[in-house]
Amino acid sequence: MRIETSLGAVTIPEIAEKSKRIEAMGFDRVTASELKRDPFLPLAIAAEHTGNIELATSVAIAFPRSPTIVAHMARDLNDLSSGRFVLGLGTQVKGHIERRFATEWSSPGPRFRDYLAAVRAVWDSWDGDGALKHDGPFYKLSLMTPEFSPGPSQYRRPPVQIAGVNRYNLRLAGEVCDGLRVHPFATRRYMEETIWPAVREGAEKSGRDLKSFEMIGGGFIATGATVEEVSTASERARYRIAFYGSTRTYLPVLEAHGWGNLNGTLRRLVAEGKWEALAGAVPDEVLGEFCIAATYDEILPKIKQRYEGVVDTISLDLGVSEDEERMRQLVSDVKALHPVDTP
Repeated sequence: MRIETSLGAVTIPEIAEKSKRIEAMGFDRVTASELKRDPFLPLAIAAEHTGNIELATSVAIAFPRSPTIVAHMARDLNDLSSGRFVLGLGTQVKGHIERRFATEWSSPGPRFRDYLAAVRAVWDSWDGDGALKHDGPFYKLSLMTPEFSPGPSQYRRPPVQIAGVNRYNLRLAGEVCDGLRVHPFATRRYMEETIWPAVREGAEKSGRDLKSFEMIGGGFIATGATVEEVSTASERARYRIAFYGSTRTYLPVLEAHGWGNLNGTLRRLVAEGKWEALAGAVPDEVLGEFCIAATYDEILPKIKQRYEGVVDTISLDLGVSEDEERMRQLVSDVKALHPVDTP
């Protein structure tokens, strides 16, 4: 099993030291998300201060950026890191695309498919004869002069992974991508009954096997050195579960467990501006299905039960413990778990 973790909400000056600590603890990959800052810049800093660990956007939002710009940024980070970069992309949801990024939202699934093909077309032009040829339904690219082409890279292309919740993007991942980044708002049942069948369906459609496909999953985890720390972390997770559960996009996950009505309850609270009441609307049963909670000394069996055999890479935030020896041991124990036995 592989294991990755996020840089988290560190300041820019803290990135170098944290990325070095993450590598020293034995993680296989460090990720940066598009939350409070752009996800590419932190990984450029991490690339300069690490030597072996992989670096991934988890995830960068595709539609506000042109495919050519993303192709350049991915290529630059891959060269800077000597081939250690992984491009993780996502679509976000309509409200954010239109109201936060001022970008068009239409046919997100087919548009995303065309976007991925456009990024690869740019890479093809650099690795091939220089001609840029992509005539898709949403993106049309036909100009790449030598002045703007970096030429072939000496490193392997960055793997392309996407985030997916709905069946279209899950199938798309299996059909054309190198991996799927499962949203934290997912359960083992949803992985087994919805996500994997859809990925396999996509792979069958394109006639590919999934031997090199990477399933990355890791939901909410509440851990710490003491029971009190675990309890505090659990309540933070309860709020995040409530936040995601209030969105229509994630309704199918709740419905898989017969909790569809919870979505309506949470949406009403949001509409009424009662943000402080969100967490209290999430029952312990729901919290327990989405969130692993235990101290560092007791967390491994729960991680094993939740993830072994359904993911290839576990994405976990193990907290901010200063006991690095304990953390290194936990990371080593997680890496000993069995990944997916892909047919």
